[in-house]
Amino acid sequence: MDDELLAEARLRRPNGAPHDRFLASYRARMGYRGQALVPPAVFGVENAVDIHCHAHEGQQDALAIAKLASASGMKGLLFKSVVGMNRPEAPGPAEVVRAVRRDLERWCEDTGVEPVRLWSGWIATDTRGMPLPEAARRAIEDGASAVWMPVFRSANTLHKVGGLPVWWGEDSRQWSDPLPWPDALRAGAYTLDEQGSLKPEYKEVFRIAADHDVMVSFAHATHEEIYAMADEVRSLGITKAVIDHPFSPFIDLSLDQMRELASAGITMNFTYDEISPLLGVDPARMCAAIQALGTRHVTLSSDAGEPLFPNTVEALRLLRAHMCAFGLSEEQVHEISSVNPSRLLKADA
Repeated sequence: MDDELLAEARLRRPNGAPHDRFLASYRARMGYRGQALVPPAVFGVENAVDIHCHAHEGQQDALAIAKLASASGMKGLLFKSVVGMNRPEAPGPAEVVRAVRRDLERWCEDTGVEPVRLWSGWIATDTRGMPLPEAARRAIEDGASAVWMPVFRSANTLHKVGGLPVWWGEDSRQWSDPLPWPDALRAGAYTLDEQGSLKPEYKEVFRIAADHDVMVSFAHATHEEIYAMADEVRSLGITKAVIDHPFSPFIDLSLDQMRELASAGITMNFTYDEISPLLGVDPARMCAAIQALGTRHVTLSSDAGEPLFPNTVEALRLLRAHMCAFGLSEEQVHEISSVNPSRLLKADA
C-alpha cells in the first residue's frame, strides 16, 4: 500500500493537477460517444463557422481546407491568414480569398457539394506602407470581414516568445529569444500612448470597424491594451469584438477578467490551439470557464493550420467533441460554434 501511495504522489504536483486531470480525462473519454470516425470523412462539424483559420505559407492549403470544410457540412471559414494576403504585390486579403472561393465553387459544381462560405481578415501590421487607418479602410472596403490588432509583430508577442529579427531591421531569420520589454516596445507594435490610452491611429481603426460593422479581434494585446480596447468598444457601441484564445500565454485572462470583459459584450473565442499539446490547457478547465461565463458571449474556433496541428476541420471537430465530453450540451456547442460566430460575420444576413 505504501508503494501505491508513493506512486500516486509522484503523479501529483502541489496543486494536484496531473493526477486530477488524468482522472477527469478518463471519465470524459469513457463517457463520451460521438459519431463513429470514418476517415477521411469528418463528422461532427456540421454548420460550424470557424472565425480563426490559418493558411499562410508553410501551412494548410486554403483551397484544400475549403473543400474539406464543404464536404464536411461546415458553414464557413474566416481566413485570418492565407498565402499572399500580405505580400506588397498581392491584391489584398479579400481578393486572395475571393480567388480561393472561385476555385472552390468550380469544384463544388463538379461534385455537387454545397460550398462553405469564405471570409477574409486583415491584420493591423499589414499596412503595405500606407498609414494604418488608410490600410484598414481599404482592406475593409475591399471586403475584409474582420480586423485583427497586432499579432506576431506586437510588442507583447516579441516579449513573450521572440520573433524574426528581420522584422525589426536586423539581418537574421532565426527566431530570437524573448525580448526584454523595452526592446520589444522598440521593435514591435504597441497600441497605447504614454498616458495608457489607445493611440489615435488605432482609435481610428476601431471607428472604421464600427462604421462598417465588422468583427475586431484584440489579438495578442497586453492586459493594459485589452482594457483600453474594451473602453473603445463601449464608447463606439461595437457588438462584434473578440478576444482570441483567452487562456493562451499571450492573453492569460483569469475567469473574473473574462467575466468583466464579457459583460461589455466582448466575445471570448476559445481555440483548439489552447488545448493542443503545444499549449496544453486542460479542456476541463476550458469547459468550466464556458459554463461559468454562459454561452452568449463565447465562440469556438480552430486557430489551426500549422503542420503540428490537425487541419482546421479536424481541429474544430476535436474542440467541439472535447467540450461535449467535458460537460457542454450539443445545443450549447452548436450555439458557440455556429450561432455566435455566424452573428459575428453576419452569416445569416
